[in-house]
Amino acid sequence: MTTDAGSATPLRILIADDNQTDRMILNAILTRQGHEVIMAEDGAQAVEAFEQQKPQMVLLDVLMPNMDGLEAARRIKAAAGEDLVPIIFLTSLSDAESLASCLEVGGDDFLSKPYNRVILRAKINAFQRMRDLHQSLQQERDRTDQRNHQMMREQALARRVFDNIADRGCLGADNIRFEASPMSIFNGDVLFASPKPSGGMHLFVGDFTGHGLPAAIGALPMSEIFYGMTAKGFAIGDILREINRKLRNILPTGFFCCAAMVDLNLRSGHAEVWNGGLPTAWILRHDGTQDELRSRHLPLGILSAERFSAACERHTLALGEHMLLATDGVIESSNSEGELFGEERAIAAINQRSGPYGGFECLREAVHRFGEGVVSEDDITILDLAMVPESALNTVEHEMLPDTGAGPEQWRLQYDLEDRTLAQFNPVPLLLHVCMDVPGLRLCSGDVYTIIGELFTNALEHGVLRLPSGLKDSPSGFTRYYSERERLLGQLANGWVSITLAHKPHEDGTGGTLLVTVADSGPGFDPGETASSLDHEQLSGRGIALVQTLCHDVRWNDTGNCVEAEYIWRAE
Repeated sequence: MTTDAGSATPLRILIADDNQTDRMILNAILTRQGHEVIMAEDGAQAVEAFEQQKPQMVLLDVLMPNMDGLEAARRIKAAAGEDLVPIIFLTSLSDAESLASCLEVGGDDFLSKPYNRVILRAKINAFQRMRDLHQSLQQERDRTDQRNHQMMREQALARRVFDNIADRGCLGADNIRFEASPMSIFNGDVLFASPKPSGGMHLFVGDFTGHGLPAAIGALPMSEIFYGMTAKGFAIGDILREINRKLRNILPTGFFCCAAMVDLNLRSGHAEVWNGGLPTAWILRHDGTQDELRSRHLPLGILSAERFSAACERHTLALGEHMLLATDGVIESSNSEGELFGEERAIAAINQRSGPYGGFECLREAVHRFGEGVVSEDDITILDLAMVPESALNTVEHEMLPDTGAGPEQWRLQYDLEDRTLAQFNPVPLLLHVCMDVPGLRLCSGDVYTIIGELFTNALEHGVLRLPSGLKDSPSGFTRYYSERERLLGQLANGWVSITLAHKPHEDGTGGTLLVTVADSGPGFDPGETASSLDHEQLSGRGIALVQTLCHDVRWNDTGNCVEAEYIWRAE
């Protein structure tokens, strides 16, 4: 048998018509064009044949017994599901209403009687091209869905890894409240908190440009720097400088991290705050007022090391006062009318506060009410920090320094710092690291850091720089004290501090003795006037008193410019 030229790829076509003559004519035309033909005498047979043999196209008469073509078309379309099965109605009807009914039930085209083989072939070819395109789109969709499912599985796994790295520390401490609502599986906002070896805690709030995995890529090394350097006793400025250096090296152009970092000193009631690009934060006072903590710096990852400033604001917080920080997702939240939440609404919400965490609760509820029914376009993070006695957080343990294995047990080390080195370098983390090589002493890292840190700070500030401790007896004096400290360090031309560490293990193997000696070039003081109060209300003079509490013995030379602290530790 010969076939007509120009036929489409052979198809399986269902013909449903109660007129035998019409069925035979169509069968002859389609067979000659190379197609496989299935025939039915009414709508019910057509539906059954479709379900059993899955034809790729249907020619359907409108007026048939048992089940008309309109009902048969509905059922065939339902059975086809997402597959494209064109239905061409065979009809002699010409009124618009009847033709519209055919389209409403799923018909795709019409073929008028008597049948023209050329027109029929053209319609079949056109619908075949449409079927091929539809199948290609379905296949691409399926491949895309498969890739998306695979990506989601990989992201879920990466999320678990990210959480293990980034979400450690002391975010569960009693003086911390926070809410983080990510718009993706990876939050563009980051939130870190870690106790310091000397007491108190470091906290970090960041907001990366972008969301999802790109933001997480920057957050991972940042978390390692934050937690690692905090555990080793580095100051907030050192940590910020290292984070900025790292982000500037790894982030592509246009990516950066707006951030705020807080050094919360629970013992003294002070906080150092650095804000680079985040919205204004607030200190919520007992009298119902709030102090603004505005951004003073560019975000992290933009400036070179030479241009970057880690200068912090210093504030005093009374017990029970709070610090409230938020990312720009709060300020830039929008309602159904496209209005932004803004800073004025944030302040108005905070002013409604009552109770210990009223500011946090009021702000959170106000943002949620404002954006109700609107999908957020940004990540939202709110953090509340309360000033509490350090004793209230005695259950929070700082991250242990890594076990470096068995190091030397008996040794002596002298570390001398002179002139500009004193202004640029903090030796305490380095010296702490040396002490942590002693087997068993790692468990006492907090005590060791406090002893070395306090003695060095006293030698530098009161010995070399000759700053009076009493200047810190008021909140305003505290600010002046550190301003003067920065000024004197900036012009320091001579002076020195010498630190000597010596460790000797106990003969019974139950611990050891660490001897810390710190001398400075200052004129000294009368050791008999050393402060001994640990009263929280006293803003100065408590560092040495704390060292005396931790150590077996603390003694000065006659001139007061050399102190020796004997720390005895026991293995648990």
